[in-house]
Amino acid sequence: MNETISLVTGATSGIGKETARALARRGHRVAIICRNPDKTRATLAELRNSAPGAVIEPFLADLSVMSDVRRVAGELRDRYAAIDVLVNNAGIHDLRPHVTCDGFDRMVATNHLGPFLLTNLLLEPLKAARGRVVMVASETYRIAYRVDVEHLADPVDYPWCESIRAYGRTKLYNILFAQELAARQTEVTVNSMCPGPVASDIVRDVPLMGRAARIVARTPLVRTPLISGAAQGAKPAVRLATDPEFDGRGGRFYSSVPGLHLLPATRTRRDQMLQRRVWNRSAELVGCVVPGP
Repeated sequence: MNETISLVTGATSGIGKETARALARRGHRVAIICRNPDKTRATLAELRNSAPGAVIEPFLADLSVMSDVRRVAGELRDRYAAIDVLVNNAGIHDLRPHVTCDGFDRMVATNHLGPFLLTNLLLEPLKAARGRVVMVASETYRIAYRVDVEHLADPVDYPWCESIRAYGRTKLYNILFAQELAARQTEVTVNSMCPGPVASDIVRDVPLMGRAARIVARTPLVRTPLISGAAQGAKPAVRLATDPEFDGRGGRFYSSVPGLHLLPATRTRRDQMLQRRVWNRSAELVGCVVPGP
């Protein structure tokens, strides 16, 4: 019997964990890609308990470290000849720039360069399954109106109040990457999405935002990461990963923020030249040979 193989990054909390749980309950063999060994063990126990009989396999990697990304991609290719679903969910929001061992801004490396490299290194098994890639992006892309492509991964200082704009730029990169990858090939269906105003661990390093999110999460205003009852945080990612409605419908951005889906895309999101430039610069930074246009 053919198994459905699904990969979820950043699966030890929030949307990633609930996406992995939902896919496991649907009978998928789920690989979770996480950076913290202790949290990974706890997550495995929780998911296996809530999805009896499910096969859930852990892989350790820090997506901000490109050598880690290459190593785990090799492990995944060795383990799975075909991959049906890749949900690029892992993300961080830094208040201040941090520099990775590769010399990149940590938020750009984690949110964009790591997923960019991982996805490209897994394209062959994804193509073998005619699989799907889901990029968990955000409507904060709308405030990223200035993009310096040549220096997109440079650790440029900014005050904490500007960190949300820097985060928004990484989410714009996610969307542009999904659109460009969809334009470069047809075997894999690639889309990006915004899960809506979700109270998740993305704000764990932002003290004031973290406290505010925990308070508001107790109200009907914000979605929690759980897929049960009124909690809908991970549902859009699961739908894009599994619903037959999206077969062959790639290169799109889906928003779950009420009302914002009615707004037109920003100029930067529509800019195909910028899209290609971000792709080419990202490929240069991570040293990745990727499909041509």
